[in-house]
Amino acid sequence: MVETGFYIFTSVQTLGPEQGYWWVGDHIRPRVRAPEEWHLPVGLSLSVEVGYQQPEFSPDTWTLEIRPIIDKQLGPWYFSINPALEQSLKGPGTKTGIEFTPAAKVSYDLTKIVSPGIEYYGALGPVGNFPPASRQQQQLYGVVDLNVDPRWEINFGVGGGLTRATDGLIIKMILGRRF
Repeated sequence: MVETGFYIFTSVQTLGPEQGYWWVGDHIRPRVRAPEEWHLPVGLSLSVEVGYQQPEFSPDTWTLEIRPIIDKQLGPWYFSINPALEQSLKGPGTKTGIEFTPAAKVSYDLTKIVSPGIEYYGALGPVGNFPPASRQQQQLYGVVDLNVDPRWEINFGVGGGLTRATDGLIIKMILGRRF
């Protein structure tokens, strides 16, 4: 299976002089998945994501991410681990080297439509040279996936940083349309 995702990132600022709705940047993510016919014990896929962020949101304006995805559906439970690697293509991070940016998810199909879960996202630092945990970015979200139609991906979450280096309260939403 092959798919391509295109992301538009936005930010809503509610405090300070920069209040309002902001365009952050865009990413494109082609992904290949091992075919079901292989009967693997877990799902395996690989995505490569290239993205742009405005300098107001990240000094590394262009990035490349390689994200292996290992997942498994066990009855109503879904598990996913993404040991991703990221490299800045433009900005100060080009000198830092390849960074380890893992993610993980656990969710439960409460009904055919509603699947609550927990998602983790990290930016742990350069491979082989992680900074202290207090300087790493780590986020945890309570999320809900709404499976209203196979053509749509709807994911909503509220979370925040687990370290001082991470943003506090974050509200996220993914609204995707499959074609």
